[in-house]
Amino acid sequence: MKFSDIAGHNDTIQALRGMADAGRIPHAILLSGISGIGKFRLARAFAQYIHCSNHINGDSCGVCPSCLQHQNLNNPDLHFIYPVVKRDGTSVSKDLIEQWKEMLSDWSYMPPEKWNEIIQAGNSQPAIYVNESEDLIARASLSAYQENFKIFLMWLPEKMRPEAANKLLKLIEEPYDDTLFILVSNDDSKVLPTIFSRTQRFRMLPLSSGDICSHLTLNHGISDGIAAAASKIAEGSMGKAEELACHPDEILEFSALFKETMRMAYGLKASRLKSISEHTASMGREKLLRFLAYCGRMVRENFIYNMKLPQISMMTPEEEEFSLKFSPFIHEGNVEKLSEDISKASSDIERNANAKIVMFDLMLLLSQGVRTPKPTRLPI
Repeated sequence: MKFSDIAGHNDTIQALRGMADAGRIPHAILLSGISGIGKFRLARAFAQYIHCSNHINGDSCGVCPSCLQHQNLNNPDLHFIYPVVKRDGTSVSKDLIEQWKEMLSDWSYMPPEKWNEIIQAGNSQPAIYVNESEDLIARASLSAYQENFKIFLMWLPEKMRPEAANKLLKLIEEPYDDTLFILVSNDDSKVLPTIFSRTQRFRMLPLSSGDICSHLTLNHGISDGIAAAASKIAEGSMGKAEELACHPDEILEFSALFKETMRMAYGLKASRLKSISEHTASMGREKLLRFLAYCGRMVRENFIYNMKLPQISMMTPEEEEFSLKFSPFIHEGNVEKLSEDISKASSDIERNANAKIVMFDLMLLLSQGVRTPKPTRLPI
């Protein structure tokens, strides 16, 4: 991975490159921002740049032995740490190295739900356990094998169990001279303060629609029309845009299901809503969470559409066609409650609540919410 492979984030690239060129690399760096914007790709590119023996035009050369090892994910001084599900024979990252290589090869923008699918997490929540810290400390105590630095790339430090973070604290605070940590977080507010405060932090912003559209057309051969639609509704996430553009079937399924749900909710069709709740509950935890996220987005977008703010609307033409008639039912009198109800359902599902009960309860709440009359504005 080279800097030239990174879409956007030019300011962060320039800052990281400047630190490496000046020989003033902090011992611990935290890259944070929403999921899917290329944070881990940039971390990999930075690690390759540090190890590269022949920089060319401010980038790694891509052809020296170190660069080739980085590209093949087998540089002996590059170590990956990532959340796992603890099972018999699995408790640390290296136990799932083949699955990890599959993730980096096929889903380099790192959508967490794909990692959960690859490792067959089911209803379990992947985490970084104390065993990982013990293994990391052992590896850090060894000298770098062939490079000036051994680099530890940690994906999702917010998934560290407190005992794991506490065990790593001293090593991050007082690292070996040849040891660097690069932490990549989707939500740095959940990183333990003791770890967070000991890093140099770079907050990365969502990507522009232009950056996303160019990437999809140049790297995936996506047509301009599909790329433009995906970039419009991806909310700055390349990972989400790739999923939409390369695998549109799920978004079409969610769109049809959302439309039927809202029609049945407004019509108080209880038996059909019960069937929908059972169908969605059978999707499985991760897919159901994605559907709820889609519902939350559509409520928000319809409210924006109803407010006559098309310039900030992020919908496909098909979604916008439905919203022509539906958006008047999402207004200042119910948008907050609808959003809260969907968010609470998502939170309950994340905590492994009974999906059938959660979804049927949500259907009833949606029926109440979508039928709430628009507040009457008193004349001034």
